[in-house]
Amino acid sequence: MTGLREVIIIGGGLAGLSAALYLGRSRRDTLLIHSGRSMAKWEVNVQNYLGFPDGIDGTDLLTRGHAQVARFHVEIIEDEVRTLTKDDDTFHLQCQQADYYAKRVLIATGLTHLPPDIPGVKDCLGKSLFFCKDCDAYRVQGKRIVIIGRNNEAADYALAMLLFSPSVMIATNGQVPTWDSDHTGWLKEYQITIRQDRICMVEHDEGHLRDLTFEQGDPMKLDVAFTTRGDVYHNDLAEDVGASIDTEGEIIVDASLKTSVAGLYAAGCVTAANCQMIIAAGQGAIAGQAINRDLFDESLGRHALPRLGQPVHQM
Repeated sequence: MTGLREVIIIGGGLAGLSAALYLGRSRRDTLLIHSGRSMAKWEVNVQNYLGFPDGIDGTDLLTRGHAQVARFHVEIIEDEVRTLTKDDDTFHLQCQQADYYAKRVLIATGLTHLPPDIPGVKDCLGKSLFFCKDCDAYRVQGKRIVIIGRNNEAADYALAMLLFSPSVMIATNGQVPTWDSDHTGWLKEYQITIRQDRICMVEHDEGHLRDLTFEQGDPMKLDVAFTTRGDVYHNDLAEDVGASIDTEGEIIVDASLKTSVAGLYAAGCVTAANCQMIIAAGQGAIAGQAINRDLFDESLGRHALPRLGQPVHQM
């Protein structure tokens, strides 16, 4: 068992790293625990993160973030947090390798986009198969685009792609469309082709899509696919400790990223924020500042701030 930390951050993506940066620079005793599986690693070339005009590989962005945070005496370990509980004012994190205790906890565990369950798809992730039109539509201008999905979001994606390409289709992968009557009308108005046969596999060249093959009918030629299958929110630790979660699975937070549990915060894609790297980083900054202020106010209330003339402890 380790001693009581001021702050433990769970998650090493952009939200967790940004919060750690602020807390480290605020001289807070901070531990960041991450699994090594940030969704940012799926991004081969992030083009909408300010400050990188030529784009940056997601793994490189994380590596830079880890190095920057480590400069400010934040301890970073790779481990799996199995359970999170709270006893009075202390959080207990049971991990695979050790147990940890903290006054404040930030959950920045993100989500996982669900790729279609189609052979060959995973080889194309981040290269020619994408989840986010706001992130990746610009880079695929003029390409033959297929949206794999059957819901309102899939229809929205197809309609939005008309701003980027004259060749846009939808493949529902053998499922009946569930989009509403408004979307049905818009898809008909803009003459979006809809293919409802089940997809057997994707054919690609080193991750670059070439064809969708179906159980029936001819293959569909394409260059790029977007999918709207859904997301899995990594909210189980918040559930463990009794934090409120909405019907979508997102952890409910206020403007300071506080959850319904005192001392527990959440930031990034595990909340209702638009799931973008730069937004996650911004939320992490908000959470880091809020946690620091929370600890400061607690010290004021306990008359526990350092006194003039006392040496400042070294980090």
